Amino acid sequence: MTSSPADALDFRGVRRAYDTVAEDYATYLPDTRAEAPLDLAMIDAFVEAVTSGGDLRVLDAGCGPGRMSRYLTERGCLVRGVDLSPGMVARARRDHRDLMFTAGSLTALPYPDDQFAGVLLWYSTIHTPPAGQARVFAEAARVLRPSGHLLVGFQAGEGTRDVSPAYRRFGHEIQLERYRYTADQVASEIEAAGLREECRLVRRARGTERDDQAFLLAKAP
Repeated sequence: MTSSPADALDFRGVRRAYDTVAEDYATYLPDTRAEAPLDLAMIDAFVEAVTSGGDLRVLDAGCGPGRMSRYLTERGCLVRGVDLSPGMVARARRDHRDLMFTAGSLTALPYPDDQFAGVLLWYSTIHTPPAGQARVFAEAARVLRPSGHLLVGFQAGEGTRDVSPAYRRFGHEIQLERYRYTADQVASEIEAAGLREECRLVRRARGTERDDQAFLLAKAP
């Protein structure tokens, strides 16, 4: 048996970094105040697409401390959250006691096939290198039921950025970088996973943002 490039992915550093910053991250970003109105409009379009089919089950994949899980719940979705970082999951469980959160990897989601009407990947693919992108989207497609929807949000561009300095102001000496992908690159990964792109939005950076922001909505066959 041969191994794929994704099998060699090592996310221990990412997990360790987010375990370290979980408390400050949740305090600094308790809700959707960091999102632009256009960002939230894409999430609302996703919610409408999911709930119009009558199946309200949504997976917040890479949920962090649960802020987007709460946003989706308030709009009628039945949400489960999963995150690589046990520290983030612990904070999510503490802040959102009525919701369900599990520690797990996006490259091996702990759910059966065809489980959800929607999967949200809200800035949760950004620490996965190119070799692992196909695996992430394949897993998202696997847990989507037929005609389910996927929404992906990410910083658009090329190359990597060191995001460690952003956490130094909170006193955290971590090592963390994120990968930037173009909307076309992500669309290709989504298509390869068997999903069909329905719409996309790419908006220019605003405020302290360093990159443009992209959002793709796709549907399972």
